[in-house]
Amino acid sequence: MFGRGCSARWLSRRVHAARGDAGMVTSEYAMGLIAAVGFAGLLYKVVTSGQVRAALQAIVEKALHAQF
Repeated sequence: MFGRGCSARWLSRRVHAARGDAGMVTSEYAMGLIAAVGFAGLLYKVVTSGQVRAALQAIVEKALHAQF
């Protein structure tokens, strides 16, 4: 009825296990948010540094002057 190798007992266990894990708690959300903000700040510093800014500007200028 449930397909090859699948039983009603197995399906019942999977449904019960899925209900037991409702998601992250507030402290996990807070830690994830802090990590994301820290990473965003680091990425901003890298992208706005002189060397990276010059490289990105060169790429954009080369793309704008490309012949089609």
